[in-house]
Amino acid sequence: MKFPKFITPNFITVARLLLVPVGAYTLFKNGGNDHNWQIISWWVFFILGLTDILDGKLARSRNSITEFGKFLDPVADKIMIGTAMISLSLLGHMPWWITIVIMSREIGITIFRLAVIKRGVIPANKGGKIKTMFQGFGVGFYVLPLDSSWYWFRDGFMYIAIALTIVTGAYYVKSAFTKPAN
Repeated sequence: MKFPKFITPNFITVARLLLVPVGAYTLFKNGGNDHNWQIISWWVFFILGLTDILDGKLARSRNSITEFGKFLDPVADKIMIGTAMISLSLLGHMPWWITIVIMSREIGITIFRLAVIKRGVIPANKGGKIKTMFQGFGVGFYVLPLDSSWYWFRDGFMYIAIALTIVTGAYYVKSAFTKPAN
């Protein structure tokens, strides 16, 4: 896919961050229980999730992977997922304990990344990318106005996302201490 030069991977990441409030706005529209607005919100968050794939592919194709991008991209993912989860919990559509578990890990790892940045930015690994995908789809199932007969699937998917969140967090911390300093 060909993009103008001014559309850089970091530009896409920053645009994703700036558009996250649109997803939250559409989720809260008409009190958060309007099925049409829930579907619109799902599409907004889905498109924002696709930009995460796009910025990575663009960075690799242009050989323009930067330290700033390696740091900001996962932060943008956390803000996007966190905004959706907090919004869903405020609306009563997602249990707060899920939001607290996932956001505690995400905020903790972000603080940890800042604390060890002198050793170099630790980029997202395959496990972290899979975790982010499961979180995105898991949260998406809570955004969608699913029939209650599908809650077992939605909840099961989210439990897998929670397990991946915890396991990859532990792996991330371990890898930071086993990686030689730059």
